[in-house]
Amino acid sequence: MEDTAVLSEIESGQERIDLIRKDFPILDQSVRGHTLAYLDNAATTQKPRVVIEAIKRYYEKDNSNVHRGIHELSNRATAAYENARVRAASFINAGSSKEIIFTRGTTEGINLVASSWGRKNLKSGDVILLSEMEHHSNMVPWQLLAEATGADICYIPVTGREGLLDLSGLDDLLSERVRILSLIHISNSLGTINPVTEICRKAKEKGIVTLVDAAQTVGHQPLDVQEIQCDFLAFSGHKMCGPTGIGVLYGREQLLEAMPPYQGGGEMISNVEYHQSRWNEIPHKFEAGTPNMAGAVGLYTAMDYLDKLGRDWIDEADRELADYAVNRLKELPELEILGPPTGRAGIVSFLIKNVHAHDIVTLTDRCGIALRGGHHCNQPLMRKLGVESTARASFSFYNTTQEIDRLVEALKEIQKFFNQ
Repeated sequence: MEDTAVLSEIESGQERIDLIRKDFPILDQSVRGHTLAYLDNAATTQKPRVVIEAIKRYYEKDNSNVHRGIHELSNRATAAYENARVRAASFINAGSSKEIIFTRGTTEGINLVASSWGRKNLKSGDVILLSEMEHHSNMVPWQLLAEATGADICYIPVTGREGLLDLSGLDDLLSERVRILSLIHISNSLGTINPVTEICRKAKEKGIVTLVDAAQTVGHQPLDVQEIQCDFLAFSGHKMCGPTGIGVLYGREQLLEAMPPYQGGGEMISNVEYHQSRWNEIPHKFEAGTPNMAGAVGLYTAMDYLDKLGRDWIDEADRELADYAVNRLKELPELEILGPPTGRAGIVSFLIKNVHAHDIVTLTDRCGIALRGGHHCNQPLMRKLGVESTARASFSFYNTTQEIDRLVEALKEIQKFFNQ
């Protein structure tokens, strides 16, 4: 990426975007004879050249296993891996790098909490509180836990296709039976930004443990776990311009200390005998086996990249793109937009009358436009809203209003085709 001093001197927002887009080599290509318009960022974001080069450099110069070696390459790899942990703690304002556990992504982070904290602390009759807009990754692990422990699951309702949480009954839902509240911050299908700070504060007042699914948040706006006051928070590197296969689980140190290991193997132990073992200190207690060192290196670089751009600016850019997309899509007849009318994140899901979402995505792909179509790992929510699937455009800071204009023109042609 160009030096931030250069970026700050650029008066035109379009010039800034044009310069930033040069950092992403994948965007400089044609798909089916058209310039690629990548509007599927809620599924995964693209990677800037600095991240790709950092991973390449690690494998070319520093590749070695971490912690257990004493030779130079192992020392370099260990330093890079642990520096990434310190950087992640700073990125979300954790109290200590001990509170940062590297995982494969958000899904594994939630499974870790459900398996380790949940199996130790939940019993029959306890309640796990979720919301009706949860991604499957923040639903299925709790269903497995409920089946194993006899706990019950309750849900904060969604108001309807406007996609807001109905918090009118939250005080009653936060009953003495609730032991943990696990909640998505930004809906991956509706673009709703939930008031997690307010909700976590109310749960904390009643002694309820809280987990925030920040998969759609971390690459798009500032994130402060101490301000949110959550006990756990999970996110994925690949949704914040980092590599796949790496993610972070933040956990409050006191809780992590009391939790049993999630998996067994090397690294998570301090001593092993034939019939018993003792566990390593946190966070290593939860990182069994050889970790994703290159992924951590790439994640470090991605965090630096986002902070150089400015996460406040990224948040503003995403919201402006979402607002622009909503206003343009409203021009089309017989098109319905799901989610909040205002204040949404950079995610816009929509329906076109008599056109299946998969047909929309297939036909826009012929125009070089990458969308997502389906239930978006939100099957219960889709049934609640009375729809089978939606088409979804999701934005990042390297997207442009011109790409949205192309999408609208493509959708107009799709409507003409299906209305013949």
